[in-house]
Amino acid sequence: MSRLSFRQLLFAAFILTTGILTATSVQALLTLEHLARLGRETAAQAITLTEQSQRLSERTLAMERSARQFLVLDDRVFRERYAAARADATAALQVLSRATPGFAPQLAEEWTVQAQAAWEVLQAGQRRKRDGHAVVYRAFARMTQINDSLARESKTHIGSRNDALLAELERQRRVLGMLVGGAVLLAAVLATCFGFLLSRPLRRIEMAIERLGEKRYDQPIVVGGPADTRRLGQQLDWLRQRLADLDADKERFLRHISHELKTPLAALREGVALLEDEVAGKLSDGQREIAGILQQNTACLQTQIEDLLRYNAAAFDAQHLARSKVDLLVLLQEVVAGQRLQWLARHLTVEVQGESLSVQADRDKLATVLANLLSNAVRFSPPGGSVRFSLSKQGGRVCIDCIDDGAGVAPEDGARIFEPFYQGLRQVAGARNGNGIGLSIVHEYIAAHAGSVTLLPRHAGAHFRIELPL
Repeated sequence: MSRLSFRQLLFAAFILTTGILTATSVQALLTLEHLARLGRETAAQAITLTEQSQRLSERTLAMERSARQFLVLDDRVFRERYAAARADATAALQVLSRATPGFAPQLAEEWTVQAQAAWEVLQAGQRRKRDGHAVVYRAFARMTQINDSLARESKTHIGSRNDALLAELERQRRVLGMLVGGAVLLAAVLATCFGFLLSRPLRRIEMAIERLGEKRYDQPIVVGGPADTRRLGQQLDWLRQRLADLDADKERFLRHISHELKTPLAALREGVALLEDEVAGKLSDGQREIAGILQQNTACLQTQIEDLLRYNAAAFDAQHLARSKVDLLVLLQEVVAGQRLQWLARHLTVEVQGESLSVQADRDKLATVLANLLSNAVRFSPPGGSVRFSLSKQGGRVCIDCIDDGAGVAPEDGARIFEPFYQGLRQVAGARNGNGIGLSIVHEYIAAHAGSVTLLPRHAGAHFRIELPL
């Protein structure tokens, strides 16, 4: 089955499901046709038995009337009428015997004997006129009883056929119900099996793409299922290797660049220091000012190079998580205590609220995330302000809110606040600008945990929310 493509498996599933339902429909049509035929046969037989029973009774009555008239009038016409009525009655009797499986042959024979006895009286004529009336009376009395018995047997047979038809209808209804139920169940099982067979590789592809988006290149991508999904998995694994190679190349490039820049930069700083120390001779005021500018800019350049390396190291380190059970409330309290001197120096109040919640995460990286948020809030909060952390659970996720009383984030900065080295428009007056990588590291580490960090609107101050899966 692994050699089949996704389209072929879908087509096979469609054909199988459709075939099952079609076979059930055909069986239902055949059953309905069979029941309709039985109904028609039963109705036709009932009509035949009723008509022939009525015909037998009418012809027997005509025979009796003709016989009595012949005995009174001695007219051969009535004897001929008797013979014709007897022939019709005999034909009706034969039809009844053929149409009724449980027909008693002795009754038909007795009816024939009685009809023959009456006929012999009519044949004798005047010779048996005296006792002919008694013979004819007894014969037709018995024939009437036989007709009644045959009529009852016909009604009984019709009732039995109707009961058998109803029983067959009920049996076929149960069979059809079982067939339809079985077909629906089998189709559902087939659809579920094929759905599971086809959805599992798609789910693996989705998870693989998520890992690629989160820059987790350490786990090989293996996708089973149909041939085309396996080929897609192989292409994704090739892409994973290419992205991993690109990241490694980028890291090597940054290391080489930093090394190549640090060497001349160190020489430049050393030269500037020698100039400021007037080793090469006394400097004028203008020359000293230029040396100071060079010293300041070389220090700034060195800081930026170190920040670039630190961000690159953090982005690479985000791909490797040492997960363990982390109590977020305890971790928050430790981070706040670790920066106690910084926020006390600015006369700030830092609060930690919420219940104790635990997640499977990298403790060190979460500590870095919380420390960056806290240091950012302390830096932008006015003296005497407050910073508040709150823990809560919403559905299957943990929310960590960091709220401060600072200047907040300008609306135009909201879309880029988590970009590396981006510095917002609102900065602390009189303080040196930050490096712009603190929130970027927060974003990288939280994304590595399959979480999210967002900036929520607030009329005063900044409100950052971290969401982590439980």
